[in-house]
Amino acid sequence: MTTQQEIRVLTVDDSRTIQIMLRKALEEAGYNVIQGCDGVEGLEKLKEAAPPPAVIITDINMPRLDGFGLIEAVRKQEAYKHIPILVLTTESDPEKKQRARQAGATGWIVKPFSAEALVAAIRRVTA
Repeated sequence: MTTQQEIRVLTVDDSRTIQIMLRKALEEAGYNVIQGCDGVEGLEKLKEAAPPPAVIITDINMPRLDGFGLIEAVRKQEAYKHIPILVLTTESDPEKKQRARQAGATGWIVKPFSAEALVAAIRRVTA
């Protein structure tokens, strides 16, 4: 059985404040956290991670490569196709949710988020 400490989570968000909040919430819940500040850095961190993360949490609106681009890039790579991807964003537009689903997102969490809801979503997709 895998312990949460062995469960690695990659978070990708251009907001320093959100990164700090995510790290705090996830580490307090016992997760191993890796972080990227945009889609480009998120992909770099994903490739460097060994073992790969069990789940990816990404924002949508970011510079260089947005969340949609990140999701599409992850889904194109055979080694990472199976990794659940949760979108964490201020966006609640149904069209954006649909676009994220079509790109390969597993779930959607609207900011502001509670640590409990975030951890529950991770548990759902990694169970």
